[in-house]
Amino acid sequence: MYNSADEDIDSKFSTNIVVYSTGVLSWVPIGLYISSCSIDIKWFPFDEQKCIMKFGSWTYDGANVNLTLKWQEVDISTYQESGEWALIGRPAERNIFKYECCIEEYIDITFTLHIRRKTLYYGFNLIIPCFMISSLAILVFVLPPDAGEKIGLGVTILLALSVFMMIVAEMIPATSGSVPILAVYFACIMVMCTLSVCLTVLVLNFHHRNPDMYIMPSWVKTLICEWGAWVVRLHRPGRDISRRSLKRKSAMRDLEKQLQPSKSLIMNIKDDDDYYPYTPSSFGDMPSMQQDDNFITKTELKMILRELRSITNKIKEDNESGEEINDWKFAAMVIDRMCLWVFLTFTLASTLAVFFSIPHIFNPNEK
Repeated sequence: MYNSADEDIDSKFSTNIVVYSTGVLSWVPIGLYISSCSIDIKWFPFDEQKCIMKFGSWTYDGANVNLTLKWQEVDISTYQESGEWALIGRPAERNIFKYECCIEEYIDITFTLHIRRKTLYYGFNLIIPCFMISSLAILVFVLPPDAGEKIGLGVTILLALSVFMMIVAEMIPATSGSVPILAVYFACIMVMCTLSVCLTVLVLNFHHRNPDMYIMPSWVKTLICEWGAWVVRLHRPGRDISRRSLKRKSAMRDLEKQLQPSKSLIMNIKDDDDYYPYTPSSFGDMPSMQQDDNFITKTELKMILRELRSITNKIKEDNESGEEINDWKFAAMVIDRMCLWVFLTFTLASTLAVFFSIPHIFNPNEK
């Protein structure tokens, strides 16, 4: 055998040769043959391999030893089916070859074994779990930021995919000739998970921003809160935000109008104080109890007005701060929703692209 990979030169048992009266010799050697075969793992685990076994005389040319075929295919009457490979084809071919050094013709018999890997084992143990894990990566953008597990989920999925990459690396031969399609798919999903973790950090940064430290720029409001929200069809576009702010400002103005009579009353009291100063002669005819009551009433009204102003300012500041916090949270929601749709599209597109590019995926019996 020309392409023998056996350490022993002759690994077969000695058998007799049958000689016919026509001069034809029939030799059926029994042995274990080990041959070299070029492996292409590009479509692993949906790959097909073609391995040849080339037999011929190493010394005699075709004039001395004329090799012929008895059958055009390899005899598989005693073939036992493999659990990992399916035998697709087994053609046999007689070749005549001339070397440049010699004019004699050399004859060889080449048997080609066309085999295809069975994918049931790899489908249940690699492909389906990987697809499920990649689906979990999309749920990172569905998990609310307040749950506190967004980054943990993304990192866990990334580690799980790394384990699957190691399993694939152990199953395939170590070669740099080509990269398996399954490894490419895993690499794409790992890149997606890495980007999801990075974008999750951005989402959490937006969600937990304090308006006392960060003021939302106008371009963020326009680009994310208005245009981005409209693209992903969220229910809080920029105009609704402005309308809500106007309603709150209108409510504050109504509250100030309600407090206006109290202010006028206090101002009248203060004017009365200025017009009627506190002198002993002005209150000489009034009882001391009535003077104390009037003084307490004026003091209490002044304190009430001061407290109302403080409460009003506090409510106004809280509303403005709450509106700014809600803007940051809404921007985080928009980014989350955009990432959800982008990564969902990327996952489905990459999955379909990988599986539709596999040859004979829908015609397993095609040769």
